[in-house]
Amino acid sequence: MSKEDFKHIVRIANADLKGDWLIEIALSKIKGISYSLAKIICQKAKISETTKTGDLTKAQIEKLSEIIKKPKKYKIPSWTLNQRKDFETGEDIHLVGTNLTLNKNTNIKRLQKIRSYRGFRHAWGLPVRGQRTRSNFRKNKGKVVGVKRKKPSKKSGRV
Repeated sequence: MSKEDFKHIVRIANADLKGDWLIEIALSKIKGISYSLAKIICQKAKISETTKTGDLTKAQIEKLSEIIKKPKKYKIPSWTLNQRKDFETGEDIHLVGTNLTLNKNTNIKRLQKIRSYRGFRHAWGLPVRGQRTRSNFRKNKGKVVGVKRKKPSKKSGRV
């Protein structure tokens, strides 16, 4: 490709990607796309992983956007998708960008509304998946749970 056709910013899935990045790394910068999913998307679109994002043609960009929007159509394995067995539809879907953030927030609000244990933990700002809380997850850093030393008595001779 000539230097005139090089794009410094490429827009894919409502995200601006730098043109000098490799396509595989640039796709993984989109919220909701992991490195392994980015690799699979490149394979399905038949784009080399060493291609720079700015060198992509318009057709290749549209193909990438289509694969990101409809991954099941291109037979991408369901274990790479981020919303398996969606609560409302029961289907495997993949969310990207702001849709992912909104869906996460609605799921947390649903858990709080039905007053589940996980909902309470989210509301209290505590770990949800059973981690220990003695040493981690301190909101005010510096407050330590530990053993207090006994003050020395005057009889012991220690000052």
